[in-house]
Amino acid sequence: MHFSTLLAALPLAALAVNALHIDGRRTHSKRFQNRATQYSLKDFHQGTSFFDGFDFFTGADPTNGLVQYVSQDDGKDLAYVQSDNTTVMKVDNTATVAAGGNRRSVRISSKNTYSTGLFIADIYAMPHGCSVWPAYWMVGSDWPNNGEIDIIEGVNQNQFNQYTAHTSDGCTLDKTPDATTKNTTTGAIEAFISSVLGTTCASSQSSNSGCAFKDPSPTSYGHEFNMIAGNVFATLIDDDGVKIWRWERGSIPADIDAKTPDPTSWGVPAAFWSASTCTPADHFKEMSLVFDITVCGGWAGSAFSAAGSGCSGSCSDAVANTSNFDVAAWKINYVAVYQ
Repeated sequence: MHFSTLLAALPLAALAVNALHIDGRRTHSKRFQNRATQYSLKDFHQGTSFFDGFDFFTGADPTNGLVQYVSQDDGKDLAYVQSDNTTVMKVDNTATVAAGGNRRSVRISSKNTYSTGLFIADIYAMPHGCSVWPAYWMVGSDWPNNGEIDIIEGVNQNQFNQYTAHTSDGCTLDKTPDATTKNTTTGAIEAFISSVLGTTCASSQSSNSGCAFKDPSPTSYGHEFNMIAGNVFATLIDDDGVKIWRWERGSIPADIDAKTPDPTSWGVPAAFWSASTCTPADHFKEMSLVFDITVCGGWAGSAFSAAGSGCSGSCSDAVANTSNFDVAAWKINYVAVYQ
């Protein structure tokens, strides 16, 4: 989650159920293929025990959002597990809140922290809407020195997901790293499929855009994400760098469902921060997994009236409109951590 204004949000496109599969027709090139690492399941969060592995944050929003983060006891109407074992975290969409006031919401952080590993999140639905700023991310306690990786993030009526890294000095995004995966359609060897938005990862309170990618598919974020029953995201942090893959509901690799994940078989990642210009051990340390939903704040607020935001009026006025938050909810199947 960024700490102030980030890259501008994009407009919501028309529904397209038969959308691009992010791993479509891409297979690993045998020439570059490494022996698969054997991963062991370390943490698994699902169903009635999901929140056992997380702490609820109740302080003031660090991004200056118009929210009041609730405790687990005070937020049973906002953070709960459905009878089908789906975990829900949402913004309050029933209370009367004045324009510019704080709306109740949820932010949780994993009790365990991680410097390396494979992190898989199966998400049925995500929050979106005018004034809404959701994020699924990883962050260390000493920001930016211990790093931050934003896996799902956007604002307002954004259409495409943004993947971003924030670090201390000495880390940049390599736009042309050694590629390891072959596109069987074009024959090209590719390192990632998303477009690069910025290459300077070093961040501070006054300069924190980070180094980022924009996913090419409208099903990666917001309304169209929800229309296909969500996506699965896998984030790998190892000596080679940081990689993020995304699959639509109908394209999840069988090894993920079988809990025997093999990243060497997954094709081109959506995003890749190569160790060639950013050593993970130096920049990503003891990070927690975080889910939150803030309102307005540094990014959603400043981008609210921008061209293409999909929103009108002011962000502070939007807080008072309960209908803006009818779909401002995470709906999660599970989060798994392998090491």
